[in-house]
Amino acid sequence: MKKNQAEAVIEAVLFTMGESVEVERLAEVVGEDVKKTKGILDGMKKRYGEENRGIMLIELEDSVQLCTKPEMYEHLIQIAKTPRKFTLSDTLMETLSIVAYKQPITKLEIEKIRGVNCGHAVNRLVEFGLVSEVGRMDAPGRPLLFGTTEEFLRSFGVKSLEELPELSAVQIEEFKQQAESEVQLQLNI
Repeated sequence: MKKNQAEAVIEAVLFTMGESVEVERLAEVVGEDVKKTKGILDGMKKRYGEENRGIMLIELEDSVQLCTKPEMYEHLIQIAKTPRKFTLSDTLMETLSIVAYKQPITKLEIEKIRGVNCGHAVNRLVEFGLVSEVGRMDAPGRPLLFGTTEEFLRSFGVKSLEELPELSAVQIEEFKQQAESEVQLQLNI
């Protein structure tokens, strides 16, 4: 298949799917190997970035997706009314951070780290599509394991979990001290 035709096929597949598609599957569709397909995708991504286009190509781990450029959102709102937006409270952000860095993780493990019940927070994150059930732990009661989703990667603008910032030992110690002082304040009230 010629390069231009391969690009057209990839663009049609990504547009129609509306969600991410694995590069390996795209390679099968266009009859090329993964390396050549990645080269085609890199060219498409570069052109979408350089040209005055309303879409862009994003990478999510081993998948790619067509998305609207952020600068186009104000125009979309005029047509689509108010898109569904979610607000992440401090509690939700804290819970999401724990899931992102410790996944797969159970609600009980999250509660041990946070020190409070987290059922509502996990349920909201699942509702927002940022977290999902990824399996069950091989333990009594077979508790659910949770992990982040591709929507999490899209929302935070990272290609993979490896791009999440690493916490230094100093930061971890500061967080621990802050948490302990907050617990002390709550106990004194």
